[in-house]
Amino acid sequence: MKVVLAAIHPAPSPQAVPLANAFLKAYLGTDEELAARVAVTLCDFLRSTPADVCAAEVLAHEPDAVGFSLYLWNTEESARVAAELRRKRPGITIFAGGPQATADPLETLTGGGYDFLILGEGEVPFLEVTARLADGRPFRGAPGTAWLDDGKLASRPQKPVALLDTIPSPFLSEIIEPGRYGGLLWQLSRGCDFACEYCFDYKGTKGVRRFSLERVDAELDFLVRNNVPQVFVLDSTFNVDAQRAKTILRMIRKRAPHIHFHFEVRSEFLDREMARLFAGITCSLQIGLQSADPAVLKGIRRHFDPGDFQKRVALLNESGAVFGFDLIYGLPGDSLACFRQSLDFALALYPNHLDIFPLAVLPGTPLAARAAKAGLDHLPAPPYALVATPTFPAPDMKRAARLAGACDIFYSRGRAVAWFNGVIASLSLTPAEFLDAFGGWLERQGLETREEALGDEAIWLLQRSFLAHIFADRRVRRLLPLALDLVDYHYHYAAALLAPPPELPTDRSLAGLNILDQVMCLAPSTRLARFSYEITDLLEAGNADLREIGACFSPSPSWAVIYPRGNDIFTESLLESYFLLLEGLDGCRRAGDVVARLALPGEEAAEFLEFAAAEGIVTVRNCS
Repeated sequence: MKVVLAAIHPAPSPQAVPLANAFLKAYLGTDEELAARVAVTLCDFLRSTPADVCAAEVLAHEPDAVGFSLYLWNTEESARVAAELRRKRPGITIFAGGPQATADPLETLTGGGYDFLILGEGEVPFLEVTARLADGRPFRGAPGTAWLDDGKLASRPQKPVALLDTIPSPFLSEIIEPGRYGGLLWQLSRGCDFACEYCFDYKGTKGVRRFSLERVDAELDFLVRNNVPQVFVLDSTFNVDAQRAKTILRMIRKRAPHIHFHFEVRSEFLDREMARLFAGITCSLQIGLQSADPAVLKGIRRHFDPGDFQKRVALLNESGAVFGFDLIYGLPGDSLACFRQSLDFALALYPNHLDIFPLAVLPGTPLAARAAKAGLDHLPAPPYALVATPTFPAPDMKRAARLAGACDIFYSRGRAVAWFNGVIASLSLTPAEFLDAFGGWLERQGLETREEALGDEAIWLLQRSFLAHIFADRRVRRLLPLALDLVDYHYHYAAALLAPPPELPTDRSLAGLNILDQVMCLAPSTRLARFSYEITDLLEAGNADLREIGACFSPSPSWAVIYPRGNDIFTESLLESYFLLLEGLDGCRRAGDVVARLALPGEEAAEFLEFAAAEGIVTVRNCS
């Protein structure tokens, strides 16, 4: 018997990994006799792939049964592929599982054309229904499944796996090929200790079950051995068990400092030691703030203490850990004014980024059960986005969406964390006021606030243009050069940080080399920048208000080279003549010719170029 498990991903991404389907295949292997009779193939697709193309690839494996993993983003696409499979192979068995199937089984069965669904955690039901199909027995009635009986929903409950370690690792079982993806999803637990009314994470079982530290240790070794570049940790309560979290962080610091990890954490369980451990590895944290209004959060069964939140986030800032927040607008009791206050609260804490979403009223959640009573008008199908509430009418929802998009472009994608608060303070604007003005300005430029096609350079130029506009509008033009210096510096810094560092020449390769006879050019990771002020003075001033900086320093043009070396980014303030020397190295002319054109002292220029070559600022090609 042959089974294909299909996953349709939103877009190419390091997170586009079929982990759920891999778990199913791994668990099937616990029944050696059944595994010998059943071949399971994993197929990955993108939402943009036409249904007939997906179906053709699936059918090329000649499956007897096909299963789909359903999420908000792929429900419609999966149904289209299922219909195409049914058209081409009428007798094939088609089933589905995943969060969307579990949340709304009746709609999924009636709208998707599936023979049955797997509800909740899929390992045990998948093994059972596969055994039934392989034996020619009816699949209906298997524990953990749902089906239609004369048009009515029928289902049988199941108990989830109590000991997660009894589920074989998809990594250690070599089901997932790490080299195929730009990263991996790493599940450390299942379930949730909390019961937020808008969320589906805690459904099914109460509490959290965790994979053992021995399992974590073995899988971490797998990640290191296979040079996985980044890992998205699937554990929404990672730091609730503080000692376990710290143990894992120490394991990562010791063995995987080169891998970038993404964690979800709860602010109330952060302490100084944990903050330092996060800062000691390559990682980013996501904290679910959702709203800064305690009353709004209480209405969805979340407790929030603003002072405690600020205190614990300050520990992250002190340690240098990278973190971002989630915000939701449209929660019961929320309003546009309340959302703006939440945005101001969040940005004042210097997050690296904000992820902002409208409320999604997910089927199967307590919030969905009381949506009508609460007056939550929302889309009836995925993504179930909120349209309006009694306190957040539709026009205000559109205004909030524009504000969220403006924040995404200007602040998050514009990497503005280091200078944003200092700049807007000089304008006497709140973050929400500033970003609202940016959103309106974008519209007048004919741009949407969800321009995904905008690249880093395009966003940088938009930032500069808007700042010129608003500094003039607020009549503080004299501070604009300071603002632009900070924007420019951090743009170039980020570009150098993200660029692959060059391979440094050895001392031996440089020894005895007449550097002026070489053809040289800037390394691709090197950035040259001109500033209106001495850039080192501005960097030492930190996040101060621009008016304070302007009172301390006078305009004084400076020139700098910004470049990566090892794991650090260096900034060297240069004399203009040496800046022009680097700028003139075009990869065509001898370095000595550029030195002569600029009338620089040969010995000093040679010493500078030797330094630049050794640091990886320039690359050298011997032309002798």
